[in-house]
Amino acid sequence: MNDALREEGADRPGSEPGRFLLSTGHMSPDWADTFNAVPRSLFTPSRVWSHDMATGRSALVDRDTDPAAWQAATEADVPLVTQFDDGEHDGPEPGTVPTSSLSMPSVVMSMLRDLDVKPGMRALDAGTGPGWNAALLAHRLGSQQVVSVEYDQDVSATAAENMARAGLAPELITGDGQLGWPKSGPYDRIIATYGVREIPQAWIGQSRTGGVILAPWGTDFSPLDAVVKLRVAPDDTASGHFTEMVEFMKSRNQRLAFPEHASYVPEFPGNADTKDRTTLTADDLGGRWAVQRFVTGLAVPDVTHLVHHQDEDTTVAWSYSLSDRSWAAVVWRKDQPETTVYQAGPRRLWQAVEQALTWWHDQGRPGPARFGLTVGPDGTVPWLDHPDHPVPIRD
Repeated sequence: MNDALREEGADRPGSEPGRFLLSTGHMSPDWADTFNAVPRSLFTPSRVWSHDMATGRSALVDRDTDPAAWQAATEADVPLVTQFDDGEHDGPEPGTVPTSSLSMPSVVMSMLRDLDVKPGMRALDAGTGPGWNAALLAHRLGSQQVVSVEYDQDVSATAAENMARAGLAPELITGDGQLGWPKSGPYDRIIATYGVREIPQAWIGQSRTGGVILAPWGTDFSPLDAVVKLRVAPDDTASGHFTEMVEFMKSRNQRLAFPEHASYVPEFPGNADTKDRTTLTADDLGGRWAVQRFVTGLAVPDVTHLVHHQDEDTTVAWSYSLSDRSWAAVVWRKDQPETTVYQAGPRRLWQAVEQALTWWHDQGRPGPARFGLTVGPDGTVPWLDHPDHPVPIRD
């Protein structure tokens, strides 16, 4: 991510991310006119929170008190949070959970490029938010060709005002984006601007054969997603590769309710039923943006985890099964060659993680773009390189 601000023209309302994205190579040139005609500033409320992807912190930017900083924020390649806590939050300090935002312009551009819209196509935009993504599509395809669905009534109403200010009028629906909007289908393209844990069968059913579904998809093992580009087949399935790692707000009905530690581990390590050793290190598990964490989530379903740096000498990786009360704790201590593993429950979670990481290494440590999904009535199958090479699932 490049969050540097352009110095020249940074305080001019007409100076928008389009030119900056072109200069850095993020912009597909055929989208330049649309980005210039539909400035992000038209969709930015007077009070937003600029989000730092590296630290996870959000900082208030208020147009009424600092218009220059506000204008610069609209032009920066950073996410701008527009709502916290499903609208329950109020006040200048950031809330607890970001629940609506304007995405980074570079991510918006890359997803629109991958969506590959053509004149005459109909597009469904799931997750309207402030409306910028839907507006860009409406400018490109024509308002009559775009439908956008937003769950939050207040957010939807604000998006309608923003659209009108931009001179655009796509069909705006207040409802659950996971259900699509069959009345105005079928669609040639469906794009989601929030993270999902499951691709709804409704999206496949409302797509034309050969149509594209583009969505940030991930597992509960990591908060991160990867954008998946699915092509719809005649048999009510859709299949395709991932394109890039991203982090999006999750669908409201698919958010992870993180397990209550005490319900799994009432006494540590007293209720562990096995005690093992591992030679893997915390570095082998990888950091927040590590590919291996994403791959582990593909191979070890219905599991979430966290890494706790207990002190400068001790790090603990906790894993929790979401299908039963199995858990695992890996305790790394500085300068010790082997590490203690505690586990309990019917699933041997750490063995499953180790097997997934070993498999990934044996395949040559492939990146996310070599992986893909096939989605259909019988469920979701992750694969490597080709649908005939499924990821081995570790239960």
